[in-house]
Parts: sequence; C-alpha cells; structure tokens
Amino acid sequence: MTEVVGVRFRQAGRIYDFATGGLPLETGAAVVVETARGLEYGQVVRGPQAGRNPSAAHHPLREVLRLASEADKAVQEQNLRKEKSAFTICLQKIAAHRLPMKLIKVEYTFDNNKIIFSFSADGRVDFRDLVRDLAAVFRTRIELRQIGVRDEAKILGGIGSCGRELCCSTFLEDFEPVSIRMAKEQNISLNPTKISGICGRLMCCLKFESDAYDCRQCERHKILGDMEAAAPDDLRRLPEETEV
Repeated sequence: MTEVVGVRFRQAGRIYDFATGGLPLETGAAVVVETARGLEYGQVVRGPQAGRNPSAAHHPLREVLRLASEADKAVQEQNLRKEKSAFTICLQKIAAHRLPMKLIKVEYTFDNNKIIFSFSADGRVDFRDLVRDLAAVFRTRIELRQIGVRDEAKILGGIGSCGRELCCSTFLEDFEPVSIRMAKEQNISLNPTKISGICGRLMCCLKFESDAYDCRQCERHKILGDMEAAAPDDLRRLPEETEV
C-alpha cells in the first residue's frame, strides 16, 4: 500500500489521486504533478491516507513531483497573467473570423507546452483557421475545447435563485443526472423558471434532497403496511354501499 493525497487544479474541480512519493504533504500545500496534459500546478485538498497497492492497479498511480517552490509559484502567477492576455487576443481572432462561438476560459499548462481555449457554441464550429492563427501568435500547441452550458456556468460562476453562489462553481466536483421526476417527488412547481438554473438546465440542488424523499416514501409505505397488518379484519374491509 502507498500513501495517497487528493490534488485539485481549480476551484470546485475534480480531485485526482497522487502518491505522496515520500514527501511531507499536508492539506493546503501547493504541489507540482505530472498529468496527461503535462506538468500541472495544484493544491492538496485531501491529506495523506492509505491508498491502493500500485502493483495491483490497472493504471499506475502517478507521484507528486515536488512541493511548489517560490519559483514555481511565480511561474503560476505569470501563467495567470498570460491567460488574460491570451483571452483578449483570442477574442480578437474570433471576431476577425466571424465565428459563432463564445470564449469562456483560457488555460496555460504549467510548463507552457499547451494553451487550452474553452468555448461554447450552439452547434459545431469550424475553427481550423483560428487554430492556425493562434499557433502563429503563441508558438505553442493550441487546443480548442467546446463545452456545454453547465460547464460554462461552473467556470463563470454566478448567483442562483436562492441568493447563494452557484453550487457547481463552489463545491460540486461532478455533475450528476437530474430529472423532472425529482421535482415532482418534492412537490415543487414544474414552472421552468422555478426549477432551472442560470445554465437553463434543471437545478443541481434538486438532486441533493432526492435521496431523502426516496427514504421518506419507503418509510411511509412501511408504516402504512404495518398499520394495515395490525388493523382488525373488520376495519380492513371497506364499508359496503347501502341502497336508499
């Protein structure tokens, strides 16, 4: 067995497991790890705990490369500044090509080997010319990633109808399926404006209490069943209608 920590790369993002590699890691520590995208800068959000056996895993568990140094933190801050500049440049290129797309976010990998431009659009967009222009400007690998409206809301954030910050942008790691049945079980008005979030989809909070309502239904049926079993036979019979 090996010690494992949970690392997150952005607020409310998914938590990924990494082996400590013998490093003295604590919750809140900034670290540098290697991912499929290359080197990444992240934060430990779950302290060391016993994890899986690396030899028995189908996919080897990557190790934390090092604790982030002051130089690493400076690189991360520089990347954040460059993302703002790249965002402006990409907006200009999108306007020049008259593409029907909305730029949402720009991300630099920690080692600057790739820039990821996330955008939303109603349909498919031919952005091949845009990629060539961006590659000529930044001289690095360019990835354009189309995202859905729920991911857009998660990245941009906002205030929900409850007056609080959006759940998806503050603490939700993944989106779980939400159905209209959940609103019906909770006796919530089926008015779309009442049960939809700012993304236009059903609100994620409908899922939060769904399990509680399921348990209440089970308990209710159990209680009714017990009451029926305990009732005398004459009370269990329905009264016969009498003719007048």
